[in-house]
Formats: sequence, C-alpha cells, structure tokens
Amino acid sequence: MLIQILATLLPVFLIASCGALYGRFRSPDIQGLNTLNMELFVPLLVFGVLADQQAPLQDYAWLALAAVVVVLGSGLLLWPVARLLKLDLKTFLPPMMFNNSGNMGIPVIVFAFGEAALPAAVVLFVVEMLLHFTVGLHMLNPHAPLRHLLRIPVVLATIAGLVLNLSGLALPAWLLESINMLGGVCIPLMLFTLGVRMLEVDFSDWKLGLLGAIACPASGLILAWPLVVALDLPGLQLAALWVFAALPPAVLNYMVAEQYRQEPHRVASLVLIGNLGSLVVMPITLGLVFASPLL
Repeated sequence: MLIQILATLLPVFLIASCGALYGRFRSPDIQGLNTLNMELFVPLLVFGVLADQQAPLQDYAWLALAAVVVVLGSGLLLWPVARLLKLDLKTFLPPMMFNNSGNMGIPVIVFAFGEAALPAAVVLFVVEMLLHFTVGLHMLNPHAPLRHLLRIPVVLATIAGLVLNLSGLALPAWLLESINMLGGVCIPLMLFTLGVRMLEVDFSDWKLGLLGAIACPASGLILAWPLVVALDLPGLQLAALWVFAALPPAVLNYMVAEQYRQEPHRVASLVLIGNLGSLVVMPITLGLVFASPLL
C-alpha cells in the first residue's frame, strides 16, 4: 500500500516542487500560464473527455450528484462554525466549498487510478467549476448576471462536449487524439503553477489557514461517507469521490477574492496553507482508499 501511495503522490509533489524551484530563481508569468491553461488546455481536456463516446456520461450522473452534495453541503455544514467563530462568511465559506479539483484533483486521481479514472476526475472538476462560477460568484456578488458563464471557455467546452456525447456523434480519431494531446498539457502545467504559488504562502493568518486545512477536507469526507453508503457507485468512481472530498481549497478562490476585494490575503492563507495540509491529508485518504475492498 505504501508503494501505491508513493507512486501516486511522488509525481504530484515532484512536478509541484519543480515549479517551486523554478519560481524560486525565476519570475515566471503565472497569471499568463494560468490564463493559457484555463482558456485553452483545460477546455480541450474537458471537451475531449466529454466528447469521447467511450465515456457514456449517463454512467456518471450519480457521481455528479454526489459532487454537488459535497460542494454545497460543505458550506451548509461549516456555516454554524463560521458564525460561532465570528468569521466573515464570504471569506471563509467559498474556499471550504470549492476545492482544488483541477490543480490537484485531476492529477492525483489519474496518477492513483490510471487513465480509466480520467472521465470521473473531469466530471468532478466540471461540477465544481460550474458551481464555483454560479453559486460561488453569487455568494460574493449577488448581482452578477449568469449570462457571464457563457464567456468562460471551460463552460463552453462542457456544453459542446455534452452535446456531442449525448447526440451520439463521434469525432474523427485523428481530431480527438489531437485534442487529447493538447488537453493533456494541462495536468502537469496545473501542478507546476501550483508549486510556484506555494512560494507565496502567507503565515500571518496561520490560525485561520490551519482551521481551513482541517475543516475543508473534514467537511468533504463527512459528507462523502453517507453518499458512499447510499449510492451504488462503481469502484473507480467511488475512489475518485473520496479523493475529491478530501481535496484542499482551490487556488481560484484567491483569484476570485482578489477580483472582488474580499480579504484576499486571508483567503490566500486559507488556500495555500490548506494545500500544504494536503501533504498529510492526501496520503491518509489514499491509504484508506487503496485498503478498500471495493476498489
């Protein structure tokens, strides 16, 4: 089991470490790289997986529902905690709800369970992203129009991929292979940029960051437990759901907080210390998953 955990996490942390090492001596344009990734490579990955006729989306409906429950349920579960501790709900709750399903979730799931788990990882990522750009933005700005969703490349790629998959139309093999090759760039690039971001960890709000590092995966795992019991998910989807539930806050939370001027430095602490905490949380989660007889 230890070998399985190391085989999964070492590539993740080695690629992230390369980003941190490069960022330590250089000043890469992380914003530009993230823009390129989110506007080109990630949409192509999403489109390629959703459009592939070998991954019938109706088989992932219950997994998508479980992801919705984990994301939205985390906010409801931690709302009284935030009120009790007198935390700003707009600062604390979004990072607890919207996890790192892109930068960490997709690579960890693929490295842990193989390419066969990629559709499950993408479904979880798409659900989290759509909720982030709808519910998440509404939490910070109740007046934001939903039509802005149609300007987001990942959303457009999701719609196009769903239409192709559900219509039964198949892309030519050479075109799908080209799309998949370009989309595959996003996984190592996500980890590389995450490593560079880790250099920006701000420990001035370390108590809040530590609380988030515990509360984010804990709330997700608490919610995933009854879902695992209630839903008859296939082994790979079950494993992907456990990993998804244990993920730390998404880096995107910091970018959104900065855009809306919602205490970005406190959100940065929640995000970056939470991702450092995954060094402890993720090996434990993977150990439990690999030990499960259902995998």
